[in-house]
Amino acid sequence: MSADKAQSGAGSTVEGARGPQMASPGHGTPRSKGFKAAHLSMMALGSAIGAGFFLGTGVAVSEAGPAVLVSYILAALIVVTVMYALAELAAAIPSSGSFSTYAEAGIGRWAGFTSGWLYWFMLIMVLGLEMTGAAQIFTAWFPSVDQWVVTLVIVVVLGGINLLAAGEFGRVEAWLAGLKVAAIIFFLVVGLGLLMGIIPGRAQSLHQAFIGNGGFAPAGLPGVAVGLLAIITSFGGLEIVTIAAAEADDARRAMSQAIRSVIWRILVFYVGSVALLICLLPWNSDEMKTSPFAAVLNMAGIPAVGMIMEIIVFVALISAFSANIYASSRIAYSLSARGMGPTWILGARVHKALDESDEALGVTALHGDIEDGRTPRRSVAVSVALAFISVALNWYLPSSIMQVLINAVGMVLLIVWVMIVISQIRLHSKLEAEGVLSLRMPGWPWLPWFAVIGLLSIAVLMMFNAAGRAQLIAMGSLTLILVCLYFARENLRNRKAARASVAKIVGSGD
Repeated sequence: MSADKAQSGAGSTVEGARGPQMASPGHGTPRSKGFKAAHLSMMALGSAIGAGFFLGTGVAVSEAGPAVLVSYILAALIVVTVMYALAELAAAIPSSGSFSTYAEAGIGRWAGFTSGWLYWFMLIMVLGLEMTGAAQIFTAWFPSVDQWVVTLVIVVVLGGINLLAAGEFGRVEAWLAGLKVAAIIFFLVVGLGLLMGIIPGRAQSLHQAFIGNGGFAPAGLPGVAVGLLAIITSFGGLEIVTIAAAEADDARRAMSQAIRSVIWRILVFYVGSVALLICLLPWNSDEMKTSPFAAVLNMAGIPAVGMIMEIIVFVALISAFSANIYASSRIAYSLSARGMGPTWILGARVHKALDESDEALGVTALHGDIEDGRTPRRSVAVSVALAFISVALNWYLPSSIMQVLINAVGMVLLIVWVMIVISQIRLHSKLEAEGVLSLRMPGWPWLPWFAVIGLLSIAVLMMFNAAGRAQLIAMGSLTLILVCLYFARENLRNRKAARASVAKIVGSGD
């Protein structure tokens, strides 16, 4: 199938994208998939509240100072807009490929390929980030245990959990996410108590917190830009709610319920936490960079609360690791089902959909484990196997791996989120005409364009910062490589198809 044919009409591709995802082939009726709306909400929280939240929040404050609040307000507006764009599409077209499927339908097949594999690459890097953060906490408790041993145990245990059926995995993840949500609420209560003087121990005044220590914006505009990227990275993971929606019992209803609750909970947790951290800790202190949440709780003088918080952070990290194995395996599965990856990933029993017209509409109609009600074991195994690379890095680079991984994933979300919003802009009118929009973007059509301009502005601002430029170059190069790989791959496939067609004509002539 040529790239031109794949891009020959958003409306047709929407129909094709929706077709193979909604029914179990061979049976003609939707199957029971297992996830409930509560599972989707907690899985999204589980993925988003991980290393990016507990470790990245303090880093963002350290980079920008109190002005990081400006970064958070801007990031919050952008994130809410992107998530509403993604939710609108996911509620209309539930797909395990999520934004990759929508980019294929709204922009072109090359965009689906690029955004899907770029995000998959990021998730593989994030797996290493989450397990490394958890291992560093564990080895601080038990210095005699090697960091790589801890990461090995995490990979084996949580990889096994991901081999469970969707419903069972959702329940495990919901309990893990629930624990850290309770911990964050506890932190917010204690922090407010310190701020209001109900709990003694507050070490600085509000004037000193916001004006002292170098002023409100000690790093200027570039610091706000760097803080924005760190915040955008920490918000990453919310996308899992749309990836998992395809395996929900009632995908459209579950999607609508989950996304509304997740967006506002995350904003309260993130913005509330960073505001308290700035008020209670000097922005340039060592505690802010390393363990800001534990430092605030220790300030309250509650016995052993610092250790308790570290346990919660440990659980949060392994929970996020588990959620990201799930997301990476489903993205790889969807890409392979649409002819953008190895068919082997789909399972031992691969077959075409009942409606073979999907191929002509730009969506490869191949079905495997997920559509037949099974866990995609091969896809999960690939993610777990690649996670072992991070185990090796923890053995070889135990002290520097965290920074290596953080730099690797910083810009991916900007690229993916731009494609999400552009896809929603291009598909909105068609989906509305078809009457399938159960959840609509507020502020249409101006808010989506605000998000696109905001995301592109962040990329421009990053050019004025050395670390930002390095990430722009790295992610720009990777994106260009993926685009070139797609067109080279399509060209090769077209040549093979042409040769096969010629051989068939010659054979029939004989």
